[in-house]
Amino acid sequence: MKSTYITLMAMALMGSIACNNNSAPANSAKTDSSATTKEEAAAPPDSATMMKAWMDYMTPGEMHKLMASCDGEWNSEITMWMAPDAPPSQSTSTCINKMILGGRYQQSENKGSFDGMPFEGISTTAYDNAKKKFISTWIDNMGSGMMIMEGTYDAATKTMSCIGKQVDPVSGKDMDMRQTLTFVDNDHQTMEMYTTPIGGKEYKNMVIKYTRKVKAK
Repeated sequence: MKSTYITLMAMALMGSIACNNNSAPANSAKTDSSATTKEEAAAPPDSATMMKAWMDYMTPGEMHKLMASCDGEWNSEITMWMAPDAPPSQSTSTCINKMILGGRYQQSENKGSFDGMPFEGISTTAYDNAKKKFISTWIDNMGSGMMIMEGTYDAATKTMSCIGKQVDPVSGKDMDMRQTLTFVDNDHQTMEMYTTPIGGKEYKNMVIKYTRKVKAK
């Protein structure tokens, strides 16, 4: 079923390219040999090549196994700094990770409290086989936007490092964000978040220490 779907996509794409080629002016046949060579060089790949590319793109690999190893319920100890010179605030929450869509993405649901208010946040993490990068999104009930980050994993340090942007509600402009997630061991992780305020310098604004509570079944 999967291969049939991919074949149809490849055929549709090739058909679209063929239609575009057929729409060329009638006098296009009078091109010189160099133009013909360029057209041949730009010819689309055959259906088998396209099918393999799509299969490689959709098939979970080692980085997806890494994400899956984080499935389960975790307790979170959060330390946050609202400004570089501000005192830290402490809070706790829980995080439930689970792989979705056939082990291709991980969804994380976070619940806790912040400054006396209930807090909920949801993230999705993907490993894009084509880009060779992790891509994560984050939304929560403390805002109305979305933070998107991209990064890579360093096996030597067991650290996932990502960069992205998040809006500053005061100015309406985007701030640079940086995040590291270190796999301390199978049941402990540490996340550090760094923010660069508009017109300011980067500072560490959050540290979350995760301790696994329940492993996924």
